[in-house]
Amino acid sequence: MPDLSEYSPWIATAVAAIVAVVLALVLHRVSSLVLVRATGPTPVLQSMVRACQRPTKLLLPLMALQLVWQAATDDMRFILGIRHLNGLLLIATVTWLAISAINGLAAGIIAQHPADVDDNLQARRIQTQARVLSRSAMLIVLIAGAAMMLMTFPGAKQVGASLLASAGVIGIVAGLAAKPVFSNLIAGLQIALAQPIRIDDVLIVQGEWGRVEEITGTYVVLKIWDDRRLIIPLQWFIENPFQNWTRTGSQLLGSVFLNVDFRMPVAPLRAALEKMMPGYPEWDHRFFNLQVTDVTEKTMQLRILCTSQSSSKAFDLRCKVREDMIAFMQQEYPQYLPTMRFLNEKDVASGAVQMPPEPPVRPVTDRSEAGITAVPSAPDH
Repeated sequence: MPDLSEYSPWIATAVAAIVAVVLALVLHRVSSLVLVRATGPTPVLQSMVRACQRPTKLLLPLMALQLVWQAATDDMRFILGIRHLNGLLLIATVTWLAISAINGLAAGIIAQHPADVDDNLQARRIQTQARVLSRSAMLIVLIAGAAMMLMTFPGAKQVGASLLASAGVIGIVAGLAAKPVFSNLIAGLQIALAQPIRIDDVLIVQGEWGRVEEITGTYVVLKIWDDRRLIIPLQWFIENPFQNWTRTGSQLLGSVFLNVDFRMPVAPLRAALEKMMPGYPEWDHRFFNLQVTDVTEKTMQLRILCTSQSSSKAFDLRCKVREDMIAFMQQEYPQYLPTMRFLNEKDVASGAVQMPPEPPVRPVTDRSEAGITAVPSAPDH
């Protein structure tokens, strides 16, 4: 028969461990209910408490078990390995708890500032800071937790000391390898603090129009208008110029260009536009106008400016104005739409096409009449 005397100390220790785990779970249950109810008036703290419920459900029993293992005598079989394993699990759970707390805090702040409103500049600013800073903090906590777990192994300390002692070439190689990671991490902190871009900002990046859908610790996800995703490293936004249509506000000034014949009267178009604008729900009643901005050898260019509350509404408003103005010209002035004219020399010679008479040329007798003033001659050298 096996000798049970060496296992007899484990009986009391196992019973103590079971009791400690049960008490820890009861404490977790009671404390969770109390904290959730107590943080009800503060949604941010309540979100943080709810995010920490799962890690603490594992953390409290591990802490209770660690106390039991530490109270046991050192001559018990396997006790040193169990203490080490429990310590590793405890460090991992504490790291999980810290990450969950940071994530819950960020989620609570984001929930308090929704971005699904027209004027969401302040909400997008806070959301960007919460997302970027929380992910940077979670990365630091994760690295710190992994380092603490490695430090519990004696061999890892020796390896670390030898690496530090021979930090010449290895340090240079490691620094070059880690440069993109740290550059993106620093760029993320710059974006979170300076905020050249924010969540839901409208950007023009490399000729692509899109909205900032996500900002991670290393890259930005830009949702293109046709549902494509453009993935851009954070460092790119620090080193390259780009357009931000919603940097200081969500209101935009949209433009519509029309090419018409030179004979098109502009005043009726202005009057028609003035009647159309109040009927557009996308227009924010700030400003609109119609002007002739350019001419070519074939047409003249009309530009319509109109304001809107957001970029998406500005795009819809521009499309509606363009369609309605074209429909108005087709109905009222179809003869003044852009046309190409060709003159046949035979038709001109036969008289089928009448050329306009040339204006008479009157000789200029007075230099002041021609706008010519006397210019002093250059001195002789």
